[in-house]
Amino acid sequence: MLGLPYNEAIDMWSLGLVAVELLELVKGSILGKHYKVEAFLGEGGFGIVAKCRDTTTNQAVAIKVNKSDPDILQQAHVEIFILEQLRRLDPDAANIVQWNGFFHDGQRVCLKFELLDQCLWDYIGDRNKQGLPISEVRPILGQITNALSHLSSVGIVHADLKPGNIMVVNRHESPIKVKLIDFGLACPASAVIPGDFVGTVGYCAPEVMLGLPYNEASDMWSLGLVAVELATGLRVSHQIIAGHLRRKNNIKALFQGQDMNPWRQDT
Repeated sequence: MLGLPYNEAIDMWSLGLVAVELLELVKGSILGKHYKVEAFLGEGGFGIVAKCRDTTTNQAVAIKVNKSDPDILQQAHVEIFILEQLRRLDPDAANIVQWNGFFHDGQRVCLKFELLDQCLWDYIGDRNKQGLPISEVRPILGQITNALSHLSSVGIVHADLKPGNIMVVNRHESPIKVKLIDFGLACPASAVIPGDFVGTVGYCAPEVMLGLPYNEASDMWSLGLVAVELATGLRVSHQIIAGHLRRKNNIKALFQGQDMNPWRQDT
């Protein structure tokens, strides 16, 4: 009907339903007086991300529209704190999305970002999930390693690294350039609370799954799993990993009284 692949058309239709039912948004809605909604790009527990047009400049932007739920609003303010810390970094040099501030739309907190092209899940999907050539895998991993290095330099743990949170800037440009997005679960390494489960099952480091202290090194575990997906085109089985770790109740004892991450050695 839309000239799109069936699954993609269904996803776009579902996004529209989420926007209407949870946030009372439709295409053409105006956010913050002059941001006109043109499309819906993604959704999560926080709310929805919309492609909007700034009617004062005609610039296309991505706006993360948070639900007005008190817990989500509190988390949105934590994300703003993290994004303020990241303003010390050059977003292009650090391979992180450029944040352009926030505004309120009624009770909702809206975060403004540069508009990027597509996430790595979609980028891999466009290649029939056959995996990417090493000529693309190498620079992607190098750029995300660079992003994590910059986050570490300001003491931030991303805590939700996965292909869905890595965006291709422009799929038609070569060499490929990617940026890290979504700092909704990020936190200062000094403020990590052991026992808090953060991230996406299947990408979390063992210490996170087991409710133990973690730090920036947990992001590197996630990057290793991303590397597998880039090379093979296949998602690592979340269920197998989660089930295996939960069955191994005695693993936790191995961590007690030892260094932060005995499964990985310093080099």
